[in-house]
Amino acid sequence: MLKLWGRINSINVQKVLWALAELKVPYERTDAGLQFGVVNEPFYRRMNPNGRVPTIEDDGFVLWESNAIVRYLSAKHGAGTLWPNDPRQRADADRWMDWTTSTVAPAITPVFWGLIRTPPEKRDLKAIDEGAKKLAEAFQVLEQSLEGRDHVAGKSFTMGDIPLGTFVYRWNALDVKRPKLPRVEAYYERLQQRASYKKHVMLPLS
Repeated sequence: MLKLWGRINSINVQKVLWALAELKVPYERTDAGLQFGVVNEPFYRRMNPNGRVPTIEDDGFVLWESNAIVRYLSAKHGAGTLWPNDPRQRADADRWMDWTTSTVAPAITPVFWGLIRTPPEKRDLKAIDEGAKKLAEAFQVLEQSLEGRDHVAGKSFTMGDIPLGTFVYRWNALDVKRPKLPRVEAYYERLQQRASYKKHVMLPLS
């Protein structure tokens, strides 16, 4: 059985948990990271020298980096669904995974850490505000790109929606100003109709 190391409040672990649920792949999960430790233990560092989560072990194959794990699981278990058969649609989905990492993640990090994991008296309000503005700019790009689409790579839900979808939830759950983006709002509503999204992503921020 596939083994997964990571805590459920990690956005990168949530990507993997969501993918596993969509693909109906059985797994065993071990809490790791932050208060759970584990990531600095020798056995873990041998698997993942970065000492971060998530890490999976699938029949002897060890893999880390959340987007790579989602791609691997989608290719192995979701050909024709999460892993589009059409190479252009697959590249489209892949593009949004990379965009989420390069554009959305850096913008949301100071906002999330500042508002959720930093005491009020120690918050860097300027960094939080700047991050929120960058997030709004990023989601304007998504708004434009969702024209005529239900999901990022077209009509169907693919692996491309998983990393981005986790950040869409956090953006809506954080106490920040958000511009009116009708297509993004409709996209978020569609994601909320997925039981696995509600279970693994829509958790209280911590």
